[in-house]
Amino acid sequence: MTISVQSMNSGHVRQPYLNRLAIDEETPRPLAVLNQSFVSGTKTRWHSHRRTELLHASGGLLVLNTEGGTWTAPAGYALLVPPDVPHELAAYGCHQMRAAFLSGAALGGKVPSDCRVVAVSALLDVALRSLADGPLLYDEDGRGGHLAALAAEEIALAPEIRIALPMPHSVRLRKLCRALMQTPSLGHDLDDWAEQVGVSRSTFTRSFRAETGLSFAEWRRRLRMLHALTLQAEGASLRAAARTAGYRSPNALRDMLKRTIAETFPVAG
Repeated sequence: MTISVQSMNSGHVRQPYLNRLAIDEETPRPLAVLNQSFVSGTKTRWHSHRRTELLHASGGLLVLNTEGGTWTAPAGYALLVPPDVPHELAAYGCHQMRAAFLSGAALGGKVPSDCRVVAVSALLDVALRSLADGPLLYDEDGRGGHLAALAAEEIALAPEIRIALPMPHSVRLRKLCRALMQTPSLGHDLDDWAEQVGVSRSTFTRSFRAETGLSFAEWRRRLRMLHALTLQAEGASLRAAARTAGYRSPNALRDMLKRTIAETFPVAG
């Protein structure tokens, strides 16, 4: 099943908006998949789903925002969103996406409790494409049912890549983070940021880690990497993306990407 979204503001700078993906969540199938084609730069409005949702694009970049943080899925990865979590989605540099909606039964009762970015295996990619190209009400005892079971198993086994950007809870820290998200290249040191928040350096670092689970330095590294990936998905060169995001050179950005992947999927020795 394919749904197309066209810009409602053709010829204007404003990005197109989509209220939500048009699927009947009461579809009597444990896993339902649709193709979504859209104009690059499309964003959804804030919404939620009663089922667990998996979002996987053919290329480009998908960015998911919730009140708790930001998750970014580059090519080869997918966003996994728990049920009833309000979120908005933006797509950059990609024109087709597959959205899978899974019931608790499809996941064997193991419904995710938080958003995450997961790796998409070749097997999962093929299964999602095949289901999306077939009937929504597939034969559960036939090919469609076998593909759905395979896709659900691959989703359950998919390793997570830890590039989430969690948001702190306190007003002052959230304000600082939102300012950085607008201008990731800001190069102030820890003392400067602590002064802006109005606390000591030690209090700043301790509070930031307690509220996000990350050190401020790691949070800022992730922000810059994700910002650079978004710029590249929109067509910027590696050099321009690296500079705008605050990297010293394109090689510094490449090294960060390699390190992130290596830490997520370590090679057995």
